[in-house]
Amino acid sequence: MTPALANIHSDEKLPAHADVVVIGGGIVGAVSAYFLARRGLSVALIEKGRVGAEQSSRNWGWCRQQNRDARELPLSGVALRLWDELTAEIGTDLGFRRCGLLYATDNPQQLDEWERWGATAREFDINTRMLSASEASSHIPARGRHWLGGVHSVDDGKGEPAIAAPAIAEGARALGASIHQHCAARGLDITNGAVTGVLTEQGLIRTGAVLCAAGAWASAFCRRHGLNFPQVSVRQTALRTRPAPNLGEAIYTPDCALTRRLDGSYTVAISGKAQMEITPQSLRYARDFLPMYRKRWRNVEIRVGESFFRGPEALGGWAANSGTPYERIRELDPPAKADIVAAAMARVKALFPEMAKVEVAESWGGYVDSTPDAVPVISPVDGMPGFYLAAGTSGHGFGLGPGIGQLAADLVANDTPCVDPAPFRLSRLQDGSRVKVGAI
Repeated sequence: MTPALANIHSDEKLPAHADVVVIGGGIVGAVSAYFLARRGLSVALIEKGRVGAEQSSRNWGWCRQQNRDARELPLSGVALRLWDELTAEIGTDLGFRRCGLLYATDNPQQLDEWERWGATAREFDINTRMLSASEASSHIPARGRHWLGGVHSVDDGKGEPAIAAPAIAEGARALGASIHQHCAARGLDITNGAVTGVLTEQGLIRTGAVLCAAGAWASAFCRRHGLNFPQVSVRQTALRTRPAPNLGEAIYTPDCALTRRLDGSYTVAISGKAQMEITPQSLRYARDFLPMYRKRWRNVEIRVGESFFRGPEALGGWAANSGTPYERIRELDPPAKADIVAAAMARVKALFPEMAKVEVAESWGGYVDSTPDAVPVISPVDGMPGFYLAAGTSGHGFGLGPGIGQLAADLVANDTPCVDPAPFRLSRLQDGSRVKVGAI
């Protein structure tokens, strides 16, 4: 089922022209629209379903620097600052709290990995510290487990996935952006090799700049125009409990991860537990993803499912003047895997006796769009002036969303970028550069 989500209204009239059209109303698209509109540009944000309805409302809500790949750390610092600033600027509680994140483990290999990451933390001046066995047990007391140690990422925090993207989109509207839900982008209008508009199911918007922030749908949209963007999605399951005893704000253990929501319920998931469905797109980019498959194959179940025939990675194409997959599937809403939901709750109750009588309120599936190196693409698209891409967030999109949106807006507006954009260029995945798989 679809997780609870704040709904917003759409603007009635599609503009004939906009300085920038943003395709995709997730956290990245909403933030990009906000920062572009704040510059005084006319912006149209178009979304095939509802703003925030796909992965932006289906994640844990963690906003972290801890354990990130070094390439993402400057951007994650910008994102954390912006989480604070956006709340103040928009005047809406996004649920962001710098509560700190707590990790505990009884796996010596995992503890060693966290210890080694400390050198990266020191390089980027990140406020994190290792926890001794006694400290980890004090912070995360668990029945029958003796933690070897843990990590406290002091300045990290959490946001509220159910409200963040819609609230930020409303902030963009207050600055002059228009928002168009249930309005799929069918393709680009191109003249002499450059973008001159976006063809939508409701009509044409003339524009010289288009930002594709379409999440799991981005590669298919690019491919329609002969553009190569290696991307595959993995399916994950999460759940929300009913209001529960307070175990802490954001907790990671090898068995499960828990995030306390504003209403006192918990989002619960099993870290690293995912399913990859074989699709034409995953086969097309199989060679690109070999390094990732080798590194993470133990944590991913591979199978053939309906995604081979239906969805963003399926067979087939479409004409710009006819119905598209975006219109047939307004929201990617795969069912939760019942065995994962049952396992997650069993683990939570085994670790924390206080949760023994807590029930599941809802559960859901989602698709995490990934790049071969697990680092986002935030980049102009070479060979097509006026087209930009911000996708492939690899499970990091919610927490990094404000930073990704800020950088994307900087690039579209040709302003000084908030961080060095080189690590996020699309060409790194096309020019034969060595793939270095980033952190999860």
